[in-house]
Amino acid sequence: MIVSIDGPAGAGKSTVAKRLARELGLVYLDTGAMYRAVTLVAMRLGVDLGSEEACARIAEGVELTFDAEGRILVDGEPGEPEIRGEAVTREVSRVSAHPRVRRAVVAMQRRLGARSPGLVAEGRDTTTVVFPDADHKFFLIASPRERARRRAAQLGQEDRVDGVLEEIRRRDHLDSTRADSPLQRAEGAVEVDTEGLGEREVVERMLDVIRARETAP
Repeated sequence: MIVSIDGPAGAGKSTVAKRLARELGLVYLDTGAMYRAVTLVAMRLGVDLGSEEACARIAEGVELTFDAEGRILVDGEPGEPEIRGEAVTREVSRVSAHPRVRRAVVAMQRRLGARSPGLVAEGRDTTTVVFPDADHKFFLIASPRERARRRAAQLGQEDRVDGVLEEIRRRDHLDSTRADSPLQRAEGAVEVDTEGLGEREVVERMLDVIRARETAP
């Protein structure tokens, strides 16, 4: 079984996908972490992040895998927590917009999917590009301010909601207007509004959809 989940930054995809994977006994695949890892390596090497050629060479050459807990490994070394830092967060949309970078990373994601007996994948284009034939597709949403509040809390910077909100809106624009694989709701994806809901409630709603479809005649 493949479950794919898309949605904008801060909609709760990672938290929900991890728990959903545990509930279903499937592998969790954080596709966004892979773009963050490419961005991190590019920044470490000091390449021009606006250069598709330079960023693509990195994406095509780096080995990205995941440990047993679903945390990304960059050439065998832990990428957490550095890939979650503000510097990478600021630049990841720019790097991930390069078509050659996306092609390289999507190929890796599909290989991981092919080797897995089943997975829950989340990101920006998992329902539209990476796994368009997924058994179950979801699109998570929440208001920009709610998403900014959550992200600020994750960072332990609750007093920076307005600043995080500005960054959220910038990323929303970049992700939804890029020429290659823009963020959009896939046909057939079930929209789940996570506003005001806890992790458990969101997961239960998704499980209800999955169970109903799996038991339908």
